[in-house]
Amino acid sequence: QVQLAESGGGLVQAGGSLRLSCAASGRTRTTAIMGWFRQAPGKEREFVAAITWGIGRTYYADSAKGRFTISRDNAKNMVYLQMNSLKTEDTAVYYCAAGGTEVHKVAAWGQGTQVTVSS
Repeated sequence: QVQLAESGGGLVQAGGSLRLSCAASGRTRTTAIMGWFRQAPGKEREFVAAITWGIGRTYYADSAKGRFTISRDNAKNMVYLQMNSLKTEDTAVYYCAAGGTEVHKVAAWGQGTQVTVSS
């Protein structure tokens, strides 16, 4: 099993930046892909970005393209999400995930970290 722990959320003004971190432990290489999802109040959890442990191939939701960057440090078993030009609609709980780019394919979730973007 993989255990995931996020950090780095907080309150930021629109246009600002935040970097989220995800520490993976356990059988981290049993899943080839790591990702970030988010869930806003009253909405379904949605995919944001993902990256493969191996070659570092990246995937982004349209809402994240050009503003967010996902990266990983294989040696430290860390995954990061750099979020720039934040908008109020980015406000959500952000979850680190192991296993896929779709909710039903995720094998493990972190506990989530709150990101609040104020206008």
